[in-house]
Amino acid sequence: MTTSPKAVRFDADSMWVELADGRVLGVPLAWFPRLLRATPAQRTAVELSAMGLHWPDLDEDIAVAGLLAGRGDLTRSKPLAA
Repeated sequence: MTTSPKAVRFDADSMWVELADGRVLGVPLAWFPRLLRATPAQRTAVELSAMGLHWPDLDEDIAVAGLLAGRGDLTRSKPLAA
C-alpha cells in the first residue's frame, strides 16, 4: 500500500489529496497560509512526488505523512502564552 499523492484539488475552504491507495484526505486551507492566499492558478501549479506536494512558485512543500498525522504548516509562528 502506498501513500503517494495521485491528485490534488481545492474548493473554497479545503485541499483534497487523492492518494494512490484510494484514500482521499481533506484538510483546511487555513492550515497552510500560503495556499490560502494563493490564486487558483498558483494552487494548480503543484508538483507531485512519492512523498508529497510541492509548489515551487509559492515555496510550499507538504509531506503526505504530515497530512496523515494531522499536521498543518509547521513554519507558522506559535502564539505567545498569556
